[in-house]
Amino acid sequence: MLHFFFAPLFMFKKILIANRGEIAVRILRACRELGIQSVAVFSEVDRKSLHVRLADEAYAIGPAPSRESYLRIDKLMDVARLAGCDALHPGYGFLAENPALARACREARVTFIGPPAEAMEALGSKTSGRQLARRVEVPTVPGTNNPTEKSEARVLAQSMGYPALLKAVAGGGGKGMRLVYSDAEFESAFRDAASEAMNAFGDERLYLEKYLERPRHIEIQVLADAHGRVVSLGERECSIQRRHQKVLEEAPSPVVTPELRRKMSEAAVRLARAGGYVNAGTMEFLVDQNLNFYFLEANTRLQVEHPVTEQVTGLDLVKLQIAIAAGHRLPFAWESITPRGHAMEVRLYAEDPENNLFPSPGKILSRHTPTGPGIRMDEGVYEGWTVPTDYDPLLSKLVAWGNSREETIARLRRALDEYSITGIRTNASLFRRILEEPEFLRGEIHTRWLDEFLRRSRAAAALLTSDQNNESDSNGSREVSAIAAAVWQAKQIATQASTASSASETSSRWKMEGRRELLDRMP
Repeated sequence: MLHFFFAPLFMFKKILIANRGEIAVRILRACRELGIQSVAVFSEVDRKSLHVRLADEAYAIGPAPSRESYLRIDKLMDVARLAGCDALHPGYGFLAENPALARACREARVTFIGPPAEAMEALGSKTSGRQLARRVEVPTVPGTNNPTEKSEARVLAQSMGYPALLKAVAGGGGKGMRLVYSDAEFESAFRDAASEAMNAFGDERLYLEKYLERPRHIEIQVLADAHGRVVSLGERECSIQRRHQKVLEEAPSPVVTPELRRKMSEAAVRLARAGGYVNAGTMEFLVDQNLNFYFLEANTRLQVEHPVTEQVTGLDLVKLQIAIAAGHRLPFAWESITPRGHAMEVRLYAEDPENNLFPSPGKILSRHTPTGPGIRMDEGVYEGWTVPTDYDPLLSKLVAWGNSREETIARLRRALDEYSITGIRTNASLFRRILEEPEFLRGEIHTRWLDEFLRRSRAAAALLTSDQNNESDSNGSREVSAIAAAVWQAKQIATQASTASSASETSSRWKMEGRRELLDRMP
């Protein structure tokens, strides 16, 4: 059935990919499998990027700053006309959720591979999405339905009770967001959130939500065709976040029951229908400790974490996006989609875990990517490429699949141990630590869990340093500090060995690196 769906009577001839990095590579690979020519765009700093190398055609669109290149709708439309493209895929980020791009495509008679501009406006705006949810009786977090002024928001926060959350109307990725714990903090928090929202989105408007203690972030992937069929592909657990940015996702969620999955899927489908949605989108929810769910927002685009849904459903969401945009009907109902196994994705960033996860741009001198059963790597980098400072530092998405959550975690650990890259720092070591944490292994996570975990780790490191310094000062000997550090390290290794459910003995990183060096020297 799906093979027939992807070999239709009509399909696009040439698609402009209005993005960069790993998502541009992901889209052009789908195009190539469908026999569609791909057209890439690039800024000056991206001239040697992987998506440029792999595309059938590539066009320069300006200097490195996004506002002068990837955010220029006029330049994108010029390339679409020049290259003779009959469709445009926005990927995610940049202009993917901007109704102006969808309208510009419509005016240029270029098919936009995404929802109509009207659906973006109905669901993509945080406040209009909440209004729509309440109209179709989907529960929302208590708060304002409209953009709010400072005085009005303060009164509501006082009546609901602190903590409260200020959020940008046009926001995303944690920008323009402030958590307020008391009335004394409110004025400065409102000012800072509005300023950040204006700088990030050109829109300083804010709204207010009641802050839920220790909620889970769970989203439902939906697909909708232009013929009235809307389907749910199940949920993704996205609670592992750093400063409101997702870093690890999995499907299915370890806490979602079949009944809760049905209710959330019905709510997501109802929202998509009410908003006139077409193509791929995501309805995001917060789930409290009693498994009550509340609509949070809609993402009117393909998500970064879409591979985990692909792994458990066996579907190619990018190909489905393209086919829907070409006018074809979805060949299945959501009741027929049964997730198989478990998938987990980690986002590998060029960040230094030893320096507060600051960006670590630079030239990639060497790299080794993991393979083997159940492992997938979506990436937009290669050996010899220089990671720029101008964009999000996402390098790759490492995805593991297994028959169970336990097998998936074991495979992801193994893959992270195989992964290596030199010339830059990455956050791979952070995921190795997360995958050893007993709370994570038990699925006892929430949206603040990672921030709390990092704070505990920093506090423990600071305490260790202080203890070592005090010991050294009292004895006047450096040997004591070395002994203390060795004892602490031995305790860490013993703790990890006892909590890792699948490990019978502790892996030696020294041995692994030595073996890798020997392999590298082999002819």
